[in-house]
Amino acid sequence: MLQTIDYLENQRLFLQRQLDSRKTPTERNRLGQFATPTLLAVDILKYAATLIPENEKVRLLDPAVGTGAFFSALLKVFPRERIAQTLGFEIDPHYGEPAKPLWAQSGFTIRMADFTRESPVCRFNLLICNPPYVRHHHLSSSDKTRLQLCTHQVSGMRISGLAGLYCHFLGLAHPWMTEGGIGGWLIPSEFMDVNYGKAIKHYLLEKVTLLHIHRFDPSDIQFADALVSSAVVWFRKAPPPKNHQVKFTFGGTLNEPKVSREISVDLLAHESKWSRFPQASAPRQNATTVLSDFFQIKRGLVTGDNSFFILERQEIASRNLPMEVFRPILPSPRYLPDNEIISDSNGLPLLERSIFLLDTQLPEEEIRECFPTLFAYLEEGKTCGIHQRYICRHRTPWYSQEHRPPSPIVCTYMGRGDVKNGRPFRFILNSSKATVANVYLAMYPKPRLAQALEGDSTLIGRIQDVLNRISPDQLLGQGRVYGGGLHKLEPSELGNVDVSAIAALIPDFKERSGSNQLGLFSSNTWMPSPGS
Repeated sequence: MLQTIDYLENQRLFLQRQLDSRKTPTERNRLGQFATPTLLAVDILKYAATLIPENEKVRLLDPAVGTGAFFSALLKVFPRERIAQTLGFEIDPHYGEPAKPLWAQSGFTIRMADFTRESPVCRFNLLICNPPYVRHHHLSSSDKTRLQLCTHQVSGMRISGLAGLYCHFLGLAHPWMTEGGIGGWLIPSEFMDVNYGKAIKHYLLEKVTLLHIHRFDPSDIQFADALVSSAVVWFRKAPPPKNHQVKFTFGGTLNEPKVSREISVDLLAHESKWSRFPQASAPRQNATTVLSDFFQIKRGLVTGDNSFFILERQEIASRNLPMEVFRPILPSPRYLPDNEIISDSNGLPLLERSIFLLDTQLPEEEIRECFPTLFAYLEEGKTCGIHQRYICRHRTPWYSQEHRPPSPIVCTYMGRGDVKNGRPFRFILNSSKATVANVYLAMYPKPRLAQALEGDSTLIGRIQDVLNRISPDQLLGQGRVYGGGLHKLEPSELGNVDVSAIAALIPDFKERSGSNQLGLFSSNTWMPSPGS
């Protein structure tokens, strides 16, 4: 039997490679089709075997079966006599139809259908799924409305329009499970931290008994063609008992993780970032002061097309474009060897790579009359369809840019946790008039800090020094992580970082009280003074 199972798995892998090769990565990405590796599928089924009583027959449902990786693993882990029923759904005939004959003699039923449109005709005590990772912007408005309504009806989850398709799969599978049945979901771990994940976390804490969340080390990407970190979420379809503890593990495998810790559901209910566990064992204390008390933090601007709107000085000159419609912009962090940007007498950054952003509010008629070379360049952009791209067509005129004045400190938006210096994010002192694109976060001092800066020219440098001494763990704990160890910090996440040391640098600083955080601060944004 083992030889037969191994033979079938080899045949399945050969089939998978053939079918994948007939689709482009873009096509598979759009449909969220990322095959489950064999070793991972077996690891998941081995763990499932520890959750199901030995005397209980197995009835397996896979709502997104692909070529049958989980069914193959089921045959390897469970004796045939324990397997009572199996069913898989596959929406894409490109994978489903060739897989059907492969498993025809094994009693595995593959139904060619959209699982999100199906109603349960029977129930299963084991549900294992690697649902399609289709991002929300690939879902039509009508599909989103249908999915949101159906998911809420059957599971109680109110899924945000920003959620991916996998969130709906999890909710729609609820009525397919027997009471006390086990669910094992291989899904992106981003739900643990993002706002749209709140509905999923509420479901896991209130509607079922959350048993275990295993998060893979993002430096060990589970899917070579999917830049996401992944987790396996296990739960039992039953109300959670009092004082329930959830097992959180990280790294290694499901059965042999590197880190493990039990976390109470009470703590989870009050913690917005579940990815802190299992490394964090205690809830964070409310910080006396956080970075948003001192700075208004904004993401750098989105140009609409960097290759068109950002030009080097040489190209501007060669095209005879008017320099007055350009402003300096910082290049990618990899072109900044130091954590300080110095400038010339005109405020231009003194860097090896000097680039400028096209940004003007002038109407096209005036540009045609006054700057014919610029008009020709814009027409060139239209020929390429740049004016019809999402960002450009939602602004007037289409070639104008967001208002992002230069900020005295910028923070890199993305970073890797395994960099040589151990610091995934950099705080860079910007003494130039350069703005930043969305690879940076711009930090604008709020009024109280701006006032202190005017009276002490050395203060901004000392603040930057404090920021660059913040422990990497503290920054990583606020941000979110993606595949390959790539970390991101959104403005609100960076704003939550504890920076009590900055308060000590400012005379007569008043700590915030309750929800009125530093009432002395308004929402006004610091702007550089003329000529600064």
